[in-house]
Amino acid sequence: MKVDEIMTREVVTVPPGASLKHAANLLIEHRISGLPMVVVSEADILTKEAAGMDVPGPLAWLAGFDVEVDRSKLDARFVGEAMTSPPVTIAAHCSISLAARRMSEKGVNRLPVVAESGELVGIVTRADLVRAFVRSDAEIATEIRDDVILRRARLDKHSVRVEVEDGEVTLSGTIGKDHDPRALEALVREIPGVVGVHSELV
Repeated sequence: MKVDEIMTREVVTVPPGASLKHAANLLIEHRISGLPMVVVSEADILTKEAAGMDVPGPLAWLAGFDVEVDRSKLDARFVGEAMTSPPVTIAAHCSISLAARRMSEKGVNRLPVVAESGELVGIVTRADLVRAFVRSDAEIATEIRDDVILRRARLDKHSVRVEVEDGEVTLSGTIGKDHDPRALEALVREIPGVVGVHSELV
């Protein structure tokens, strides 16, 4: 499953010259936690709210920042001064497993989705990834057969039997000597909704 299949296409954005008050109003009005293309997040706003504290307090904890390290943001008045830069992005054609890894590695809750031209085409959030993970066993099995077995591994669709129960996948059958069962298992593990893979391939 690719990022462009689960991303939100109607993205609320804010220009660098917008005030932080305006950005905060947009976050509340649209019930969102971040505004691309230059990304300003709730944490960036809370950093500003924490200004003047000598020691980290409740707002500093919510913002997830060290007062000494993030001192440069405390005087911000506009989005361009408080924004997170450079933004962490992902391409629309990337897999959602890659999106999940990138969010985890970079410690972000959302990824602006960009086209090859660099144009913003959507946004994908952790909530989107969770919704993709909660799919039926039938949907998971179909993607394994179509995307992994046929398209990526280029195996005959009848050579591998796929059974899925509560996200647990069992692969059985016979594959040619040119194919590595472990590589096939690894590809299956990347499918959203798969919680485990048991292989009986020979």
